[in-house]
Amino acid sequence: MTTITTVAKPDELAIPYALPQVPFMSPDLVHLNVMDKWLEDDNLWVPVTKTVSFKPLLLCTSGGYYVNLLRVRKAGVLSRHRHTGAVHAIVLKGRWLYLEHDWVAEEGSYAHEPAGETHTLVVPEGVDEMITWFHVIGGYIYVDPQGVAVGYEDVFTKLEAAQKHYKELGLPDDYIKQFIR
Repeated sequence: MTTITTVAKPDELAIPYALPQVPFMSPDLVHLNVMDKWLEDDNLWVPVTKTVSFKPLLLCTSGGYYVNLLRVRKAGVLSRHRHTGAVHAIVLKGRWLYLEHDWVAEEGSYAHEPAGETHTLVVPEGVDEMITWFHVIGGYIYVDPQGVAVGYEDVFTKLEAAQKHYKELGLPDDYIKQFIR
């Protein structure tokens, strides 16, 4: 009787990349438990108004964009704004709409908003809390109904608001650095 012995070859796809990463590359950014534990500490939500707040996930100062969770805890008009770049959104909780469109972004929905679009964000009656993941490229120009600019928001204004809030909480000055790339 002949026994055939086979030697298993390693799966070449399961071998890690052997070379160094490119020079000057930013480190990975990973926040664990974003869908549950991340939402628990109310103090870490950066207040915009009494009923609107955000939690930064990524403040990309080198790329001019940010990713954050937006939370609204009251129905009503949130803002009218024009996008200088595209926006991607995924509704995690609740729902919202734009007065200028006939669709409603509900829990589990994805929305792409093109650069240049101007719309009025509303959280409808019956929604106690809305949380949406937003990836905002560029910024928002807040406008009146005729398109006249009345305010502005971008990665740098988000960073400044978060840094100020975390300082007021007594967190270390470098706490904000975990979000910046």
